Amino acid sequence: MAAPPPFAEAAPASERTEKLGLWAGHRGPLTVQDDFRILDDPLEQRDFTEVHEHGGHTVCESTLVVQGMYCAACADTVEAALAGRDGVLEAQVHAATRRLTLRWDPARTRLSELAEAVGRVGYRLLPMQQAWAVSERTRETRRALWRLFVAGFCMMQVMMYTWPEYVTEPGQIPADLLQLLRWASWVLSLPVMLLASGPFLGSAWRDLRQGRIGMDVPVSVGILITFGVSTLATFDPTGPWGQDIWYDSLTMFVFFLLGGRYLEHKLRDRTAGALDALMNRLPEVVQRERPDGTLEPVSLKRLQVGDVVHVLPGQAFPGDGEVLSEAATVDEALLTGESHPVTRRRGQTVVAGSHNLAATVRVRLQRIGRETRFAQIVALMEQASTDKPRLARLADRIAAPFLLAVLLAAALAGLLWWQVDPSRALAVAVAVLIVTCPCALSLATPAAMLASAGALARRGILTRRLQAFEALAAVDTVVFDKTGTLTQDRVVVHDVIPRDGVTPAEALAAALPLARASLHPVSRALVAAATADEGPAWEVHETPGRGLSARAPDGRTWRLGSAAHCGLDETELLRQGRTLADVPCAYLCDEQGWMATFVLDEGVRPEAREALQRLRALGVEVRLLSGDRLGAALRVARPLGIEHVVAGATPEDKLAALRQWQAQGRRVAMVGDGLNDAPVLAAADVSLALGHGAPLTQTRADFVVQSGRVTDVVRALEQARATMRVVRQNLAWAAGYNALAVPLALAGWMPPWAAGLGMAASSLLVIGNALRLGRRVGVPAAAYAAAPTPAAA
Repeated sequence: MAAPPPFAEAAPASERTEKLGLWAGHRGPLTVQDDFRILDDPLEQRDFTEVHEHGGHTVCESTLVVQGMYCAACADTVEAALAGRDGVLEAQVHAATRRLTLRWDPARTRLSELAEAVGRVGYRLLPMQQAWAVSERTRETRRALWRLFVAGFCMMQVMMYTWPEYVTEPGQIPADLLQLLRWASWVLSLPVMLLASGPFLGSAWRDLRQGRIGMDVPVSVGILITFGVSTLATFDPTGPWGQDIWYDSLTMFVFFLLGGRYLEHKLRDRTAGALDALMNRLPEVVQRERPDGTLEPVSLKRLQVGDVVHVLPGQAFPGDGEVLSEAATVDEALLTGESHPVTRRRGQTVVAGSHNLAATVRVRLQRIGRETRFAQIVALMEQASTDKPRLARLADRIAAPFLLAVLLAAALAGLLWWQVDPSRALAVAVAVLIVTCPCALSLATPAAMLASAGALARRGILTRRLQAFEALAAVDTVVFDKTGTLTQDRVVVHDVIPRDGVTPAEALAAALPLARASLHPVSRALVAAATADEGPAWEVHETPGRGLSARAPDGRTWRLGSAAHCGLDETELLRQGRTLADVPCAYLCDEQGWMATFVLDEGVRPEAREALQRLRALGVEVRLLSGDRLGAALRVARPLGIEHVVAGATPEDKLAALRQWQAQGRRVAMVGDGLNDAPVLAAADVSLALGHGAPLTQTRADFVVQSGRVTDVVRALEQARATMRVVRQNLAWAAGYNALAVPLALAGWMPPWAAGLGMAASSLLVIGNALRLGRRVGVPAAAYAAAPTPAAA
């Protein structure tokens, strides 16, 4: 059945409210009978689905969270449930963030049908806003803590009943008392099996029903074997398994695994959750002003352009809008990287996602939803959170074959030990099953990269591709564009050449009445450079592309602009030393002729010198690639110590130069901000776009530096190198742990409880090591205050 086009007319309010109630009130395990229709609601889809047109066909791309995932094999199961279904074009699951990126044809399928298919294999699809809601996370945490409490309480009691067997000689405890202790341990183990072990057994059963082997399969096999053999020994103490009582190992093993998984969940929230916290900062309900001035609470999705809203202290602005109050104190750290609050006056613009820090502010909305700058940032961050690094994809591919090998190795170890000591065969097999689970290996790469992506995002540096960390860490050459990158994104007056008898200050004061009547960048630079008091306004006429002309109150005629506009010959001015070659200049003349030449420059960013020195200290060569004239490029390059300069380059020339350097074996990072930088950014090994640059440039970049500061480019490089060091440490630990633990388990020197402890500890160590990256970019606010923003530079 053909599905209706996405974002069609929304469902009636009553029906939608009913469906939302079903969705929000969902409790307990997922069943195929759950109501997935909420995913088909056009109003809801706007939050997690983008619509693209390809060759006249509509293609939707949705980003959802998969609940119930624990490992890379789970991701493979979800992908397999969707692959090959009618209407599914692509499905990719990121195991570390539990994100599903789904490209589907709305004319051939509905999103609810795809959610049902995922539900049949035991997983649940949720929009990110719902998945990361406080109530949902609280329920998930509460369930995990209850299981952990049950396992821990029962473990302590079982250990109390088992301890006498460890400290007494055989036969010292009467047989009836010993049997009573075993029965007590069996009863206490039942809650561990029926409740605490539920996540492992349920996940393993889902995988086996789908003909797959996930990471919980060997764990569950170990749990069942341990409990089954111990139960047989309890019910038949004189049978072949009479002495194999492992209730203590079983309960300890489950407790350690649950404890490790709980801590892993909390640590995962601090890595991937750092991105989620930034992406879900908009308020769910906003106070909208009615025409009569009263307020009404409305859902964020119900806001329209032109609405006047009241934003409370501590609340994020729901859209881009105009301030109607006298002033607003705003935190724009996510958008600019600036750590200090900024003040927005009446009539100025505030942006969605920034926080109101003071009193309630009235704002008239101008852009909402996907039209806002915040939505563009979220789109970049969503792309990063669903991207799979190369090493993570490799780990995902080998997970299933590796787990099959684990089962075979455990069976072989059990058979070999059966020939040597049958009483220890099952214990060895269970220990091998547990100790070889590759959880740490699957988390080694994505945990580190997600931690760094979240840390950089908190500093205003957005990551579009996690794989870019590996590429950025390996660069040996950083190539900068000039205009707006190493230079300020505005023109400044570099020098004034006046005629005899006129001082530079007098020349600027004479140009001020003309310049302040125009918004041209040159005029704004002259106004900024002038120190004279503002006099009466003149009647100024502006000729686009040429300059300004005016008649002063005293009757004199003035002209400001190009040489042609002022009736001057640049060649003659150059011969007389009244101008400079290959340098942008503006001219001022009165009725006597030429009065002054204003030498213009973009102005090197104050932090550029320090940033380039830090890059060289890191062993990176710095080059300049500019479309500007050679003289202008050299005036920037020489003070900064850049020796390799390519100037006057078209976008094609830039691309050719980049490819030539790459052919020489260089690994190149490109930093740019202009529209003409998009091709070379796409071709570089890794690319960084400054946040004030063209939107197309940012879509081609791997990192977007919101602050526009060159020092943040260095910070991203340092973070990338630290990230890859942690990735290598994690991989080395995961490999070393298995290399050490597997022989110990095979030799019978590692009991099942110790194997469970080692497995949990290895995953925790990997994620804990990754968390160090989140603290690494914690630069004090003073450091940010020292580097001015583009607006203040």
